[in-house]
Amino acid sequence: MGKSLKSVTIVCDGSSLGNGQAATRAAAVALLGYRGLWRAVGSYLGTATNQQAEIAAATVGLEALREPCRVRLVTDSRYVVETMSGRFRRKTNQEWWEKLDEAARTHNVTWEWLKGHAGHVVQEAADRAARKIAALGHADEDVLRDAVDRVGDAEMEN
Repeated sequence: MGKSLKSVTIVCDGSSLGNGQAATRAAAVALLGYRGLWRAVGSYLGTATNQQAEIAAATVGLEALREPCRVRLVTDSRYVVETMSGRFRRKTNQEWWEKLDEAARTHNVTWEWLKGHAGHVVQEAADRAARKIAALGHADEDVLRDAVDRVGDAEMEN
């Protein structure tokens, strides 16, 4: 019998500042939690749309895993949850969905929607980091570290 999969929580968010405009700046961030330890990964996406940024956020989170895992992937994007659960048809963004499919392939993923901007500490940290990276125009280690620190600080208070 094979070893059991590690259970990981990924909370991710994408941001597209100026969504759909010529000066769009987009980013994706995922916070990965395992046994109370968190780490953040992020990517600057250039002119991606908000929907593309949300797909990319799930992708970067899954790509950061080094072995097959049982993943609870939490996002405020109904578009990602409903599409990956098979309830929405993929009409656009095919190449973005293909990357996400590839990233998810080796994992056992549960897709979970969470209302955004509702005071969920980890989601708010991911959202804030994605917006900062989009504004900066590059993935920034300090921004990612700050996101992890915010989660750690909130867990200490609970």
